[in-house]
Formats: sequence, C-alpha cells, structure tokens
Amino acid sequence: MTPLRQKMIDQMLLHGFAERTKSTYLSAVIHLAKHYHQSPDALNINQIQDYFLYLIKERGLSPASCRLCFNALKFLYVEVLKQEWFNEMNLVLPKKEQRIPELLSREEVARILSACRNRKHHALLSMCYACGLRVSELVGLQLRHLDSDRHVVRIEQGKGHKDRLVLLTDGLDVLLRGYRQTYRPKTWLFFGFQRQKPLSVTTVQRVYTEAKAAAKVNKNGGIHGLRHAYATHQLEAGVPVHQLQHLMGHKHIQTTLHYVHWSPRLPQSISVDLLSGGGT
Repeated sequence: MTPLRQKMIDQMLLHGFAERTKSTYLSAVIHLAKHYHQSPDALNINQIQDYFLYLIKERGLSPASCRLCFNALKFLYVEVLKQEWFNEMNLVLPKKEQRIPELLSREEVARILSACRNRKHHALLSMCYACGLRVSELVGLQLRHLDSDRHVVRIEQGKGHKDRLVLLTDGLDVLLRGYRQTYRPKTWLFFGFQRQKPLSVTTVQRVYTEAKAAAKVNKNGGIHGLRHAYATHQLEAGVPVHQLQHLMGHKHIQTTLHYVHWSPRLPQSISVDLLSGGGT
C-alpha cells in the first residue's frame, strides 16, 4: 500500500466515512492514477480538468457518477493533499437528472410481501417496508434492537452515523415473534448462511427482486422502493413531514420534502399543512 493511499484511508476514517464511501472514493482515485500512469499527487489542475472531460465524452459517465468522482477527488486534493487549487478550478459538471422514482402503491407492496413463500423472507421485506429502512440498516439489525414494550426499533449508526428510533407496529411485532419462534435467531435478527453473520445486502436485494417478479410488479427500482413507499404512504396518512424526517433518518428536511412533491395522492391543502409542520 502506498503512503498516499494509507493517508487517504486514515483521513476517511477520521471523517467517519461509511465503508461503501471509502471503497468508492478509493476506486475513483485509483482510476485517475491508472489513466495518467502517475501518482495523483503529481498531477496538475489542467490534467484534472482534462480527466473530467474524458469521463464525460469518452466514458459517457452519468451526471451522478461524475459528481461522485468529483467529490472523491476533492476529498483527496483538499482534505488529504491540502491542494487549494482544486477549489479554484472552473469545472462545469453535467447537471444531475431529476427523476421521480416509480412509487409502489399499497396494493403493490401487499402483493410483493404476499409473494414471499419463505417466512424469513416475508419478515425481512415486511420489516423493511413497515419501518422505512435502508437495506444497510435492515441487515444490521440485532435482536437487542427490538423493544416490544416500548413498540420501537433502535437503528444504530444509520447513514451519517446517527442513531434513531422507528415505530414497531403491533402487526409487525406479531409477525416477528412468529419468525423468531421458527428460526431462533441469536444475535442478528436476519442471519446469513452462517448464523453468526448477518445476511448480505446482495442477498436481500435478490430476495426483493424475486418477490417483485413473482408478484408481477413491473415498476423499476430495487428494494429501496419499499423505503420510498413507506415515506409516501406515511405522508398520505397524515404524518407531519418533520416527524417523517426523523423516522427516515434524513439530515436535511429538503430530502424529506421530495416525497411531498412525488406523491400524486397528496392534496394541496394537506401538502401545505405538512410543510408547516402540522398534520391531519
């Protein structure tokens, strides 16, 4: 391992980056080094600008991928190498496409959950939807995170390294009790092939894809669609947007407000009330 690579890893550790972010940032820097066959700390501002032009014209990267690469290189040059010239670049990146996800209806969610013939898979996807979890949060759940007496689930160190509590409904509590009686998990709520390890994110995504296909739901998107569905259904039920922000674990209220604009079933009068922090 080169000293520069180790220095970047150490800085990402100090900044509390998630493992996936670390891997993505390192990959972006490695691709830059391979492109020029030079160490990144030997490159200049013109080479960096030319590299982004290459990513857009030659490799045809999406605006989101270009932005991710930019953030990775900015971290390297500004935070690790202390090269302020990076901030002085007059770099124009493609605008991020504004796309509305294909939101699942309540009936479609019910069909997907009913398509799970495996009790473990049914509990897994039900938990994801009923609590609005990210897939990384879902696989990280342990038995100690369930509090049936208080009717809450503790999400530890979610995105942004924040803890939060989400509601454990009576229906989900009953479903999980049945699942636990059958499968007898000990540490991880949803264990993998080896009981002492959690399910992998890839396995959970495959379970969702297979259930969606069996339910004949043809809308695009992976398991994150259950989280989107949870958010929009909560808003349609009258949950205040600030409360939803907490339940979703969003750092910024603007992220939560996307669901207000995405939901076609949300009357304008309710939208205004939600935006003001009220609810019906």
